[in-house]
Amino acid sequence: MALTEHPVFVVMVAAAAAPLLAELPTRLRVPVVVLEVLLGVAVGPHGLGWLEPSRFMSTMSQVGMATLLFMAGMEIDFSRIRGRPLLLGLGGWGLSLAIGLLVVAVLHVLPWVDAPMMVTLALATTGLGVLLPVLRDGGQLDSAYGRLLLAAGTVGELGPIVLVSLLLSQRYGTAQEMGLLLVFLLLMAGAAAVGMGMRPPRVLALLSRTLHASTQLPVRLVLVIVAAAGVISETMGFERILGAFAAGMIVGLTIRGEGGEPLRVKLDAVCFGLLVPFFFVGTGMMFDLPALLHDLRSMLLPPALMLVMLGVRGLPVLLYRNELGLSERLPFALSSSVSSLGLVVVIAEIGVRTQSMSPEVSRALVAAALLSTLVFPTAASLAAPRVPGPSRSS
Repeated sequence: MALTEHPVFVVMVAAAAAPLLAELPTRLRVPVVVLEVLLGVAVGPHGLGWLEPSRFMSTMSQVGMATLLFMAGMEIDFSRIRGRPLLLGLGGWGLSLAIGLLVVAVLHVLPWVDAPMMVTLALATTGLGVLLPVLRDGGQLDSAYGRLLLAAGTVGELGPIVLVSLLLSQRYGTAQEMGLLLVFLLLMAGAAAVGMGMRPPRVLALLSRTLHASTQLPVRLVLVIVAAAGVISETMGFERILGAFAAGMIVGLTIRGEGGEPLRVKLDAVCFGLLVPFFFVGTGMMFDLPALLHDLRSMLLPPALMLVMLGVRGLPVLLYRNELGLSERLPFALSSSVSSLGLVVVIAEIGVRTQSMSPEVSRALVAAALLSTLVFPTAASLAAPRVPGPSRSS
């Protein structure tokens, strides 16, 4: 039996193996998403050859990407970060863009890097999905430090998605694109308002009854919303990732609270248990590790880009000098620099697909994002004070 004829089996084995490996009693806790990518490399054409590129894998990887960004959108809660945390998050990300553009411009002149703006956006992401469990497990989610870091992560996830969609929308002029983006955001805001405000008892009773039946109507309706937002986004000339992320924000707002917890659990199971692994394992499958180790420049570029990520997202901690104690600034800078692996993979994939980014740079960015996800959370936990320093502002 050739395993290449059974891609679902190979992906599911890798998806099950990743969390089991993450539970091994080692000093270094490797994030599951990193293990999924590494296992994808191992079973892919540049490894054991159990998984080969195909139309099916491409389609499932796209579905996994959409559901990943949908779940990231669901995690955003502006009520937790409104006010000064959000303002500082926006200012910090603006400074990150400026630093990133300056560094990438130098690399572009050398020339080491093409597609300066796309690369800058990849360098200026923050992995909200990595930060949330860390803050939740440490009991810091509702602390002043946690709200500031949550705001930085939210802007670092949302900002690149919006700008990537604008950069790649070539159907209309700039003014028309901005107008269409505004219309799209208004449509999504209207959908969220309807979802939060209009809750007829009969509809609620139907959804509650079918949530635990074989029909799983609420789950199916959510998946329809994800698909519809993607279609609307693509029809208006933007990338589908914007629609998937917006759908996540809509659903997250609609089902927030204890009443929506059962549906959130089911969505976690469907998306993270089944669909998202296709994206990360598929990313590893397509990752050309031998090409990354081809020469000295290819080997040096990922760690160099990882250090650039630290500078791009870490230096804005200077804006927080009145909010963070001295002992909190280094952990904050390291945590902010944890790249959004999923988003970097999406940007790199889109860059190659649209021929605006070379495969070499694409591979280096994904490798740098992997390294940042491995190194920075561990370094932040080591740098954190044993007794959290008092925050000077709430």
